[in-house]
Amino acid sequence: MARVRYFAAAEELAGVSEESRSEPTLAALRAALASERPGLGSILPRCAVLVGGARVDDEIALADDDLVDVLPPFAGG
Repeated sequence: MARVRYFAAAEELAGVSEESRSEPTLAALRAALASERPGLGSILPRCAVLVGGARVDDEIALADDDLVDVLPPFAGG
């Protein structure tokens, strides 16, 4: 199962800092998270979602050892 880590507001809305997920693709993961956690689903389209530290296409297959990071938009200056 892929390990998903949530940061900042994404962690608050997910209710966990990390979890293991079994969705086969990044698109399926995004859809499942939005369905299971509507609050997270509301910001997910604006989040950077990295697999192995890189931005990838939503159709990428997720492997059991993948690390997925969900990073909400950050404000600052």
